[in-house]
Amino acid sequence: MRLLILGILIYICYRSLKSWLGPHSAIRQPDRGGAVEKIDDVMVKDPVCEVYFPKRNGFRFKLGGKDLYFCSKECRDKFVTAQSS
Repeated sequence: MRLLILGILIYICYRSLKSWLGPHSAIRQPDRGGAVEKIDDVMVKDPVCEVYFPKRNGFRFKLGGKDLYFCSKECRDKFVTAQSS
């Protein structure tokens, strides 16, 4: 009986120590010195074929003061043709 009570007390102490030390020993994110990661590029949607691609790889077309980006010259040309007709 004494052994059972001793085992229960040891278990309770173990659980309380584990919960007390748990948050402090958690895996932490690497310290980046407070710097925010810079986004390398954004994804944009081609208005013709509706695929997403990196903006820096797109073909730009200015329409009414607004920049549109296309995945290829062919999609840009299709858009221009459709707009002119």
